Amino acid sequence: MPRARKPGSVSVAVIRHVAFEDLGVLAELFDARGWGVSYIEAPVADWGAVDLLAPDLLVVLGGPIGAYEDDLYPFLKHEVAGLQQRLAADKPTLGICLGAQLIAGALGARVYPNREKEIGWSPLILSAAGYKSPVRHVGPEETFMFHWHGDTFDLPKDATLLAGTGVCFHQCFSWGKNTLAFQCHPEVLGPDLEKWFVGHAVEIAKTQGAHVKTLRADTQRYAATLTKQARLCFSEWLDSLAL
Repeated sequence: MPRARKPGSVSVAVIRHVAFEDLGVLAELFDARGWGVSYIEAPVADWGAVDLLAPDLLVVLGGPIGAYEDDLYPFLKHEVAGLQQRLAADKPTLGICLGAQLIAGALGARVYPNREKEIGWSPLILSAAGYKSPVRHVGPEETFMFHWHGDTFDLPKDATLLAGTGVCFHQCFSWGKNTLAFQCHPEVLGPDLEKWFVGHAVEIAKTQGAHVKTLRADTQRYAATLTKQARLCFSEWLDSLAL
């Protein structure tokens, strides 16, 4: 059930596409700030009644579908239309994985299948701008990053590239004063990835080089540090919003 908003607190709306790809470390950060969180379950939401301009902060989470598959998943058209309105107003918005791709698409950038899938743990490569941003906390000197994506996107007009990898150059960007997007997954908590390994079992089996035992071993090795560094990254970014 959505957490009720506390009187006078910041309102956070979270667009969720599959149940197991959730807020992760962000949930504890919002709770510590006393911010009220509510969920929009994207596939079954009454999009005619959803106002993406209303919340103080919008978080758009990941999912296993393509941002360009609106013929198969018509709700994506409504989601992108709402994002376009919110971005035009430059209201605080955070996108993760599919959320980043939808933000890129809403800003007019092309979203398309990458030359290969990127599943597992590897460090980011930060741009000069990335080192001057909160993303420096999850840079290669600090932590490995968790990746799970098969698509990529062109960098939106007027966006600032903050990080990438050799497999997928556009991993993280900022846009305007209040929008941050990660194609990778800084939010994940290690124990929660066991749900991913089940929910994405078919994809793992079909992806060359991806194995549950390897993913689990790397998660045990790297997840705790990512969580620590992600707290620093997200906390600094949330502070910058002055909500």
